[in-house]
Amino acid sequence: MKMYKKLLALLLSGSMVLGLAACGGTQGNTETPGGESTPPVSESQAPQETGGTAATDPDSIPDTMTSEDGKYQVAFVTDVGQLKDKSFNQGTFDGVKLYAAANGLSYKYYQPANSSEATDDDRYNAMKAAVEGGAEVVVCAGYLQEAALRQAAMDYPDVPFIFIDGYPLDDDPDPAVEGNILANVAGIAFQEEQAGYLAGYAAVKDGFTKLGFSGGGGGTNDACCRFGYGYVQGANDAAKELGITVDMNYSWEYGATFSASTELQTMISGWYANGTEIVFACGGSMFQSISAAASANDGYVIGVDVDQSAESDTVVTSAMKGLSDAVQWAVGHVYDGTFEEIGGTGTSLGVKDNAVELPTAAESWRFETFTVEEYEALYQQMLDGTLVVDNDFSKLETTEWSNLNLNKI
Repeated sequence: MKMYKKLLALLLSGSMVLGLAACGGTQGNTETPGGESTPPVSESQAPQETGGTAATDPDSIPDTMTSEDGKYQVAFVTDVGQLKDKSFNQGTFDGVKLYAAANGLSYKYYQPANSSEATDDDRYNAMKAAVEGGAEVVVCAGYLQEAALRQAAMDYPDVPFIFIDGYPLDDDPDPAVEGNILANVAGIAFQEEQAGYLAGYAAVKDGFTKLGFSGGGGGTNDACCRFGYGYVQGANDAAKELGITVDMNYSWEYGATFSASTELQTMISGWYANGTEIVFACGGSMFQSISAAASANDGYVIGVDVDQSAESDTVVTSAMKGLSDAVQWAVGHVYDGTFEEIGGTGTSLGVKDNAVELPTAAESWRFETFTVEEYEALYQQMLDGTLVVDNDFSKLETTEWSNLNLNKI
C-alpha cells in the first residue's frame, strides 16, 4: 500500500477528513473523523508562491528574520521548553517557517517569560506581543496555553489563533458553564494513542520485554496520556500474540515541565540498571535526559512527535505526528479566506489522515527483527478499522492487562 504521503499533500488533494474531536473536557460540537472524503480542496488552499522560497527542509530556513516594516505576519508562541527541542516546539515551528517561506510572509516566534515557570500572564503577554507586532495569525503550542489563549482570543476577536494539541474554547473558563464558542480559535489535535500503539507493538515484536514510559505534563497532558495508553495497549497485544509477558515501568515523575533534568536522568538510569531495555521518552526536552541515561547504560529509546533518530544512536523508533504539515494546512485556511471552516471547532488527526506514524526511512528504521512490511500490515489494520485503539486513557489503571505487568512509579 502507499504509506505516509505527507499530511499536507493529502489535505491539498482533498482526501483529508475534517472531524471535530472532544479533547481535554472541552465544550461545543465534537466528532471524530468518519473516514469519508470531503470535496476536493481548491488550489487556492495550497501555499502560494508570492515571492517566497518553496523550501522543503525547515532547518534551511532561519529561526529569526528581519521584517522590512517591523511587522511579523505569522507568529508562533512556544510551549514550555526550548524552541529547538527536536520535538513538539520545533515540529510546530517548522510548519510556521515552511508556510511563511513558501508564501513570502514574515514570521516570528515568541517565548513566554520565565521559561518552565511561565504563568498564564506570561503566555498572554507573548500572544499580545505577537498581535501588536502585526500577526495576522498566531499559532500557539500546547495545552498549557488554554487560559491565556482564551483571554487573547476574546481581546483580539479579529485575529485567528491556531491551538496545536488543542481544542475548541469558549468564553467562560468554568468547565461547568457552557459559554460561547470562540470562533477565532481552531483546535488541532492528534490521535496519539495510535502512534503510541504502533511503537509499543513494534518494540515487543522486536524482542524487547522490559519497557519503560516516561511522560511529560505530570499526567495532566491529554496528548501524552494518549501516547502512553496506546503504548501500553500495543505492547500488551504484541506480547499476547507472542505468548509472553512483558514488564513496563510507567511514570510521570520529573516531567511536569517537559524539561531535561538530572533527577529524570538519575531515575531513568536506575530503570536501565535494573533491567529496563527501552524507554518511550514522551515529553519534549525530557528526551535529552532519557537518551543520556540510555547512552550511559547501553539502553534504547523511543522518540516522540518527530523523527528523533538523528539525535542519538539509542533511538530505535519515534512515535510521530504530523505537526508541521497540520500547521501549514491550518495557516493556509487563514490566507485563503476559509478559516471559518476550522475556527470554533476541533480537528482530530490520525491514521486515516496519514497524520501519525513511525518513521520507515532506512536511516531511521533500527528494529532488528520487526520489519517494515509487518509494520505496514499493522498500519493497514488501523486504516481499515479492523484494529481500533482505545483513546480513553482513564482506563489505564483499571484495566487488567493480560500479558503486561504495569508498574506505575
